[in-house]
Amino acid sequence: MMQNNDAIQEAMRLANSPAGKQLLQMLQSNGGEGMNRAMALASSGDYEGAKALLNQMLRDPKARALLNQMGGNHGSDGR
Repeated sequence: MMQNNDAIQEAMRLANSPAGKQLLQMLQSNGGEGMNRAMALASSGDYEGAKALLNQMLRDPKARALLNQMGGNHGSDGR
């Protein structure tokens, strides 16, 4: 259970970073339709569908740049 808490804390740290806030704002633009769909998919248990939709949204060059500022795909320690 400790790893799960650590992962949640790391996700919150990244989300609250300046780049994380910019990324969230960008993903919520256009009414947040994509984010709402991804959240609905995850809520219904379709995690693969939510992941695919988020991956599609994150292909945007601006999103990629923000992810790189946050530490790439695997957090700030590069794992």
